[in-house]
Parts: sequence; C-alpha cells; structure tokens
Amino acid sequence: MSFEMLGAQRLDYQVCQYGRSKLQFRGPYRLPQTAKVAVLGGSDTYGKFIPDPYPHLLELALKQSVLNLGCMHASADAFVDDPIVEEVCVEAEAVVVQIMGAQNLSNAFYKVHPRRNDRFLGATGKLKALYPEVDFTEFNFTRHLLATLRGRAPERFDAIVEELQRVWVARMHKLLAQIQRPTILLWLSPVVSSDPAAGTLSPNARDPLFVTAQMVERIRPSAAGYVEITDNQLISSTKGMRFSELDRMAAESVASVALHTRAAQALARDLPYLMPEERQLA
Repeated sequence: MSFEMLGAQRLDYQVCQYGRSKLQFRGPYRLPQTAKVAVLGGSDTYGKFIPDPYPHLLELALKQSVLNLGCMHASADAFVDDPIVEEVCVEAEAVVVQIMGAQNLSNAFYKVHPRRNDRFLGATGKLKALYPEVDFTEFNFTRHLLATLRGRAPERFDAIVEELQRVWVARMHKLLAQIQRPTILLWLSPVVSSDPAAGTLSPNARDPLFVTAQMVERIRPSAAGYVEITDNQLISSTKGMRFSELDRMAAESVASVALHTRAAQALARDLPYLMPEERQLA
C-alpha cells in the first residue's frame, strides 16, 4: 500500500452545513458570527486531497477564525441567491471569492444541478437545435457533455463557449453585489489567466475553465482586491496530497499543496487592509 493510500484513509474533510443551506462545505465547522473571513469557492477551496487547504492555512496565519465555504465542483450558481451564504458573508469582515470555472453554470443551452453544479440536468431547446444529432440523455456531467460537443462540431461549440462566458460575467457580478463586504478575488491555477488555453476546452486546459483575463478584468471593479497564484511548474504535482492510486489522475488536476501555501501567504498579506482599522492585525 502506498503512502498516499495510507494517508487517504486518515484525511477527514469534516463536511458540514450552515443554517438551512443545503450546500455541503469543507469543515471544520466554525460559528459564522465569530468568523472574520469567509472564503467562497469550488473544489480547490474545498481542498480535495489537501490535508490543509488554503482557508485553514489562512486561519493559522491571521490567527482569526476563517470560514471555509468551499464546495466540490461549485460554480457561482451554488452561492448566488443562497440566503444562508449571504448571511454568513455579511457577518464576516472580509470575503475571499475563488474564481471558479464557467462550465458548471446553468445557461441558455443547458441546466445544472443547483448544488452539485457539475451535474448536467438537461439540454434546452436551443442546444437540441444546435446539435440535433446528439442524444443528451447519455450525459450526467458537464465536462463529458462539453468535451463530446466540442469533438462533434468545434465550429458550433464556439456559440456555447460565448454563452458560458457571458453568463459567467453576469453571475459573478451578481454574486459580488450580494456579498456586501470587501472582497478579494482569487485566481488559483497552475496557469496564468492570460494563458492562450484559457477560455478553451483544450486537452491542456486547467480550471477555471473558459475564464479569460479579459473576463476577470470586467469583474475586478466589483471587488476590493485581486490575487493571482500560479506556477506552471507545479502542474500535476501531488507532493503532500493524500489520495488512493485510483484517484491519482484527479489529484493531478487540482491545485497543488504549494499553490495552497502561496495563496494563504498572499491573502494573509492583503486581507488585513480590508478589515476595520481598529481590528487590523499588527
């Protein structure tokens, strides 16, 4: 049995819920009214395979309670209009929002599950008209759907990408408006936002899928700050992770332990300036 497999048995995500929200977050549970910082995000914020994801490292660095509102496979759809998430964010002094991909957003072509955003629920009439030869009952997940459609007819697929990107900008603007607290946007990926592969579904594409630097620039005025943590030398690095051999490919697709460490360091440097002056850390 490998070291990773032994470690995987010990890794406890301490999954928890807050209030009436049906979303399942990475623990440990924190009293919302005591949290100074709330962190919203998808699988990387949740920290799949990561013993100490960046929200936990941030908590240690700030010496203040940090609420990890990371959800597996989440897009902005998971958080927009969730009253409990909105209440929790209002309780915090500052909020971090991980930049999540656009593939898991409901849009004019298809609908996703409201909580498990990677789950494909069904095609709209618009998508059926665009791909009349496709049987959409064969798909359960958005990545499988999109990869198949791109392979079937790349020239038609461009319309889907444009719609996803349009919806992403609108949904992120809405989410940031609902938070009502100073917010830092976090780009956490092995590749930079200006990478030519951004905005595509190429074999080398990395999360956040379909999001480009131009899209980020459109939402940045709605946030108080922006942190970009990247290092393409860390692509596929699994050092320090805990996973079984069956999960190796999945582990190679998420942000590395080193990226989590760098994200926490950068946020710990910037966040105190967004908090009330009398409570800023020395």
